Amino acid sequence: MQELTHIVAEVKNIAKEAGSFIRQERQNFNLDKVEQKGLNDLVSYVDKQAEMIIVSRLQQVLPEADFIAEEGSAGTSGKDWTWIIDPLDGTTNFIHGVPVFSVSIGLRHLDEIVLGVVYEINQDECFHAVKGQGAFCNEKSITVSPSKSLSEGLMATGFPYSAFKQLDQYLAVLKALMETCHGVRRMGSAAVDLCYVAAGRFDAFYEYDLKPYDVAAGSLIVQEAGGTVTDFRGGKDYLFGREILASTPLVYNEIQEILTTHWKG
Repeated sequence: MQELTHIVAEVKNIAKEAGSFIRQERQNFNLDKVEQKGLNDLVSYVDKQAEMIIVSRLQQVLPEADFIAEEGSAGTSGKDWTWIIDPLDGTTNFIHGVPVFSVSIGLRHLDEIVLGVVYEINQDECFHAVKGQGAFCNEKSITVSPSKSLSEGLMATGFPYSAFKQLDQYLAVLKALMETCHGVRRMGSAAVDLCYVAAGRFDAFYEYDLKPYDVAAGSLIVQEAGGTVTDFRGGKDYLFGREILASTPLVYNEIQEILTTHWKG
């Protein structure tokens, strides 16, 4: 763990370096520089170059690690350590000039996430956690909300942009939550949503059709802040299972009941 404490300091600097590049490129960015990987799945040279910056720096920090990276800069070969990276979480926001996007870097040892860093570029907020050492934002300790029930909570979610087969179920869950809590927000960056749960700004976040790099770092930050993280069925398959529920513990059961009622998978 002492080694991870040293590594996380370097990872924070790497995330901020990539964030600085992204912030600078946003000033002169235009839609002509956008590519489409799939239906509403957008990417630009900014994502790719930011990932190259991150991967090249992390290779120096932990040469024995594999990579799972959104833009495929490096691959996996069965090593014990794996970096899980989203160089620009919230690409659609970035492209349209909506100021909510982040750099997300998680480190997995065997089957366990042990380090997470999320740098929210526009607010200059760097969230981080090392397993067993608590969660922090700009070096200040953070904890999840003390809300005791969903009726006094604020929720966050993400809207599906290509996986529409489960849209009716998603809307049923959304309707039930809207009728119960203070409101539902959609920020456009799952990594930011998770960190806002960790910081007590949101009481819970749920979304489906996510990738490991969307949630790896943020899920650890939530747990180290005292939150609960599961898949929709209450299991632990949220990293590769494409669905996640992150919540302050006192409202978790209420949200899980709503998901159990309306979400059939």
